[in-house]
Amino acid sequence: MSHPLLVNLSFLITKPTGLTTYAANLFPHLQPLNPTLLISQLAPHTCYPVPPNLTPEQGTKGHLRRLLWTQLQLPRIYKKLRSQLLFSPIPEAPLYTNCRYIITVHDLIPLRFPKPFSPLTPYHRYYIPQVLAQAQHILCNSTATAEDITHFFNIPASKITPILLAYDANHFRWLNLPKRNYFLYIGRHDPHKNLQRLIAAFAELPSCQDYELWLAGSADQRYTPRLKADVDQLGITNQVKFLEYVPYDQLPTLINQAIALVFPSLWEGFGLPVLEAMACGTPVVTSNLSSLPEVAGDAALLVNPYNRGEITAAMQVIATDSELRSRLSSLGISRASQFSWVKTGLATVEVLSHYL
Repeated sequence: MSHPLLVNLSFLITKPTGLTTYAANLFPHLQPLNPTLLISQLAPHTCYPVPPNLTPEQGTKGHLRRLLWTQLQLPRIYKKLRSQLLFSPIPEAPLYTNCRYIITVHDLIPLRFPKPFSPLTPYHRYYIPQVLAQAQHILCNSTATAEDITHFFNIPASKITPILLAYDANHFRWLNLPKRNYFLYIGRHDPHKNLQRLIAAFAELPSCQDYELWLAGSADQRYTPRLKADVDQLGITNQVKFLEYVPYDQLPTLINQAIALVFPSLWEGFGLPVLEAMACGTPVVTSNLSSLPEVAGDAALLVNPYNRGEITAAMQVIATDSELRSRLSSLGISRASQFSWVKTGLATVEVLSHYL
């Protein structure tokens, strides 16, 4: 029996992240293509088991094991199952083999904001270009990322299809809860997330003492200590809360009760927190760069993330203007309703079908 379409889910981890959210919500909509999932966990679909130690949860060793498995074992599985196409929701695939594949590129942030000694920099400079060059086709989350792929790797636009992501409309929705006095950020603490400017902008609010800033996301020993030092230096220790990782089931309440989501990232491949906050009817302040205007449309306040004063001004006007809050809430709910995993899935199936 042949398995025409393989879907590589060897990277999935148990703690939801942007990548796992994408993969988990996408593959149910691939069912018309009868895919075989390469996965270490039990799943209610046709599966082929892969080792469980290939994920980011095992750190750099997990990444290296996965790359070796992708290069050495995956072509054998592809041949054994008599497959015609491999779909990888991350930009990894066997090089210089007979495997035909389509991959998804989520962002090229490690090239825009390279970190010294980070293994992601050579990974993006040397491995990813080869994967993209040998792919049958490339999917990505936004027009901004499509333009980055062309800019960094000189890949023709005709080989790239941007397909916007979506959100769980049953989970992220307006809950009619009383607002509390905190601004919310959701995400990692990496430098390109721009949290140093966000913290400084919050400290400059005219009535800063009346509000709090809650930062939801796992601590990172490379960056979090510097952020906490900034908070101490600015004298706002009692007003800035580092919430660590917030479980998925607690996010809707957290978002609904915030004055606003403030997401002034310097670059995003998509920006799921912006979409999820809009779906909850929570006003959004976000950047006027990269994919974020594609997601927010006219339903958020867009600021130059390099301009601290603009971030402060946007937070101030949302805090003090109830009519603006109400208008952004309505616009956000309406805007979010235009996104769905069904749309994302159908568009993905259309591309994959063309190559099967």
